[in-house]
Amino acid sequence: MNESERPMSIKHSRVRRRARSTTTIAALSAAIVFAGLGVASAQPATEPAPPATVTADGTEVVPAEGSEAQRPKAEDQGIERPSIADVPVEVSSTYDPEKETVGYGPVQKNFLAGFLYNIVHPDVAPQGANDWSCKPTDAHPNPVVLLHGTWENAYNNFARISPALKDAGYCVFVLNYGDQDSSGLGHVKSVRGTGPIADSAKEIATYIDAVRARTGAAKVDIVGHSQGGLVTRQYLRFEGGANPSDPSKNKVGKVVSVSGSNHGTTLVGIGTLGRTINNLGLNVLGVVGAIAGPAASDQVIDSPLVKALDAGGDTDPGIDYTVLGTRFDEVVTPYKTTFLTAGPGATVKNILLQDGCGVDLSDHLSISVSPRAIGIIKNALDPQGTPASAIPCVWNGPVTGG
Repeated sequence: MNESERPMSIKHSRVRRRARSTTTIAALSAAIVFAGLGVASAQPATEPAPPATVTADGTEVVPAEGSEAQRPKAEDQGIERPSIADVPVEVSSTYDPEKETVGYGPVQKNFLAGFLYNIVHPDVAPQGANDWSCKPTDAHPNPVVLLHGTWENAYNNFARISPALKDAGYCVFVLNYGDQDSSGLGHVKSVRGTGPIADSAKEIATYIDAVRARTGAAKVDIVGHSQGGLVTRQYLRFEGGANPSDPSKNKVGKVVSVSGSNHGTTLVGIGTLGRTINNLGLNVLGVVGAIAGPAASDQVIDSPLVKALDAGGDTDPGIDYTVLGTRFDEVVTPYKTTFLTAGPGATVKNILLQDGCGVDLSDHLSISVSPRAIGIIKNALDPQGTPASAIPCVWNGPVTGG
């Protein structure tokens, strides 16, 4: 039977499949372009902010003496300060975290292979994740929540990291967040992390409360890639992840930021220029957001979200941070802008992937499938279970990985 003799329904089905493939490959191309073009000029803070206190009624933050001279107030920059009195919404009876993903995809050692697989299977979870019957052990009492990056998702970002953590004995959970916006890329089902970061932080807060309730764990640990690092800061600071008045009540113990956009990016200067023009009254960044999603604009250096976070310091009390960067990061540049400076009551360990291992050529994308990066993540979560001597040094290529 030739093509002209095939039933119309079959031909229409093929057309629809080709159209979906074309749309999604266009999204992949946009992501690769963004990865290849991103430039950042933000620099991490060099001086930690002094500790602040909170009034008894929970409505005011009182800076420590002398802190005003070291850190600008968000209000002085025209930024509306979120109310710390707002209590994050608890998990509702209608929310079912088990519906975040459906089924499992194969383990991937190649980032691009995982991305392409996910086009056809946009809802799958990575191996080892989202076992809601999993109970934390004494060795690993904190479940690990994985937070994907912009234009990535639960599967393609963690198709190698998740099974590695599961094999090491962790309860692993992962969600697709930031996919409810109306941007162009937001309509591509396999492309997540496009929505406003402040909204995504609220989604994550609800999900983490569900993980804690189901597992019985008091705290979780977070591993975030790219935007996953920045949205973690937003969750800790403004959505109840950290409790500055009593860090013992934090919902998070450890944070591992992998190539996190912790201080924003200039998007090849367009972001900085666009922000300047925006301040003059012409909303050019709104055009960018309409196509790429609000999360792209939120990650522009000097955006209101980044300024509000930086005004309060890089860290929150009671959290242990490990920040992993790569010399070949083409999105977070210079790569050192991913690193954080420890504030009061927090610890920060900044690690360059190539230190002691020059053959790992991982860039912003392929770092998520780097065996060395996975070893560093495991060491950060449990130094005894995975000592530094067990972290491998093997070749991993840019973009694709192994």
